[in-house]
Parts: sequence; C-alpha cells; structure tokens
Amino acid sequence: MKHILYLTFYYEPDLCAGSFRNSPLIKELSRQAGEDITITVIATMPNRYQTFKTQAPAYVEDGNMLVHRIQLPEHKSGFVDQALSFVSYYRKVSSITENKPFDLVVASSSRLFTAYLGYRIAKEKKAKLYLDIRDIFYDTMKDVIKNKVIRLLLLPFLKYLEERTFSNADHINLISGGFKSYFEKYSTPIYTYFSNGVDDEFINLPPANIKDNNQLKRIIYAGNIGEGQGLNTIIPCAAKQLSGEYEFVIIGDGGKRPVLESEIKKLNLDNVKISNPVKRTELLKEYLDSDYLFLHLNDYDAFKKVLPSKIFELAAFDLPVIAGVQGFAREFIENNVSNHILFYPGNSDELVQKLKAYNYRREKRSDFIEKFRRTKLNRDMASSMLEYLKY
Repeated sequence: MKHILYLTFYYEPDLCAGSFRNSPLIKELSRQAGEDITITVIATMPNRYQTFKTQAPAYVEDGNMLVHRIQLPEHKSGFVDQALSFVSYYRKVSSITENKPFDLVVASSSRLFTAYLGYRIAKEKKAKLYLDIRDIFYDTMKDVIKNKVIRLLLLPFLKYLEERTFSNADHINLISGGFKSYFEKYSTPIYTYFSNGVDDEFINLPPANIKDNNQLKRIIYAGNIGEGQGLNTIIPCAAKQLSGEYEFVIIGDGGKRPVLESEIKKLNLDNVKISNPVKRTELLKEYLDSDYLFLHLNDYDAFKKVLPSKIFELAAFDLPVIAGVQGFAREFIENNVSNHILFYPGNSDELVQKLKAYNYRREKRSDFIEKFRRTKLNRDMASSMLEYLKY
C-alpha cells in the first residue's frame, strides 16, 4: 500500500482559485490511484471570504481518500491574519501527519508556506515532494510591502524558505509559463507547466442574455477584492467617466473592499454595485446577464509573470473580456482569447477610450474551451504525480 499526502489550503466548497484547481484534481488523482494507494487530503474549512459562510464536514472517508478540513480562526484577509491562520494550519497538519507514513507529498501553494510545510513533512518522512506553485510569493511581497523595516525583516526570511523548499523538491509544476525564468536557478526539480483550465461548469454554456438597448451596459467582476487586483485604482475613475452608459457590478470580498467602497462614496457614484460572494451556480447567472467580463491586476512587476485563473473562467462565455494586465497574462490573452479589450493596469483613460471605440460583438471561443479543458489537464497532471510512486 502506497500513501500520498496532499496539502491544499483551499478545498471545496470554498470559493477561490485554489479550491477550484485542487478539488477536481484530487478527485482525478483518486480515480487514477486505485485501491492500492491512499490519499490523505488536509485542507481547511471554507475561509477565503469572511462574507461567505458554508458548512463542510471536518473529516470524510471517500473510497481511497481521507479528507481533513481544519477549522481556522476568524480572519479578514489581512497579512497578519493570514499568517496566524497558516500557523494554525501548520500545527494541525503536523499533528495529523505525526507517526504516519507517506511515500509522496503533494503541496499546492500560492503563498509559499504550504509548499514549505510540504518540504518539511517530505523530509521527515523521506518522501518524494511534488509542488504545484500558483504564485511567486517572494516576488509579490517585494512589490507589495513598502515599509522598509518589515521588508528588511521579512524578505530575507521568505527567501530562505523559498530556497530550502524549491531546492529540495523532486518536481515543481508552474501554473504560469511566465514563472519559468524565475525558477531557472533551482535546477534540481523536474518541471511541468500545467496551467489552470476551463471547469466543467463552464462547458456548453448557453449564449448570454440579450438586453434592451436602453439599459446600461453591464461590466461584471467576480472574485477577490485585494491588493493584487487593485480594483480601487481603476473602477472608480472609469465608472465616473462612463456614468450614464455603463455600470460596474462587483461580486466578491477582500482586504481592499473598504477602500474601494470609500472611493465610490467619495465620487458619489451610482453606477458601481458591490455584493458579497455567491456560489458558482448563482455566479453563472450573473455572468450570463452581463455585457462585458472584467479582469484587472495591480501594476506590480511580479504580476507580469502570473496567469490568472480568472481568464479561463471568463473566456468560456461568448462575451467580450476586458483585461487590465501586463506581461505573460497579456501575451496569453492576445494569443489565445479572441474578442478582448486590453488596457494597462490602472489606466482608466485608456480603458474608457478603448471601450467606447469597441465595436460590440459576441463570440463563442470553442477552440479555447477544447484546448484548455480542466479535465484533460487534470488527467495529465495526476498521472505525472503517480509516476513518483513507481520508484
């Protein structure tokens, strides 16, 4: 009997990219593994958004899968809150895995700490280590942290964790091809580039609803409202210029939501509506009742390397995609996503100018959907994990 430990901070029914990626991937891994391999999944209770509450069992046995969901303390998505949450996760994972054998440790990580925890356990258990890296945390923190004292204390610590973790991995999957140059210095692991993909819920969608020409054109954004998305740097100014013609609908939550709400109030905007996160079934209806789908990343160098999972969600609809991105994400959209409007992050004037000049149309992106179906990517990625149990 072989044993796999799978660490993911987010897991169904949580609402975030980490959950949407790992939940179906783990099920595919379970399917391929068969009866002779057990998979212990250690995740958390739904906690991505403070305003989204849903119940999930703390422990489930499902065939060859053992799923643990750890209850974390309440948090508001701030850096300190998230750090304390991870300390709690770290301790409870250590307790669950104590005295248990594992042959392969898989860790899916965007903030480095889950990957580091995977490294520590793999080293202790003398297991193979397979990392799925969804973001370059050190790179992001260099841009986000402005306080010189915090930078001086935190960045060397993060670099140490990064070097220990990545240098000792057997396999690293990079979710974005834009990460490749950053990881060249870590030559020991084998690398793959399985990206995010189009989930089954977004396959065979009906056409978006046709609306009355007299209605405001509806631009929708759904997801995190944080520093990385920088919505407060673009939406208020753009909405002011587009008043009377367009409205922004924002569904989500995060650390920058109060800042965004304050800017909206300051400018006395009536064409921006913000509501709390909703389940995917409800979100599909909201998308289908829109005219444009919106994506934005803050103007940081680190974000030139990323490939947002949101692209794969939005491109499954027949609606135009408006994206304020740079670097690899911009290149990816130009090469793979037809019917788009691209502008530089934070540049509301460019957004407004391009939107007003755009000749509105709808277009089904069938080739994109087929090329990036999540089921195919998961099948290949799960197979690459199981290769490490053959040795």
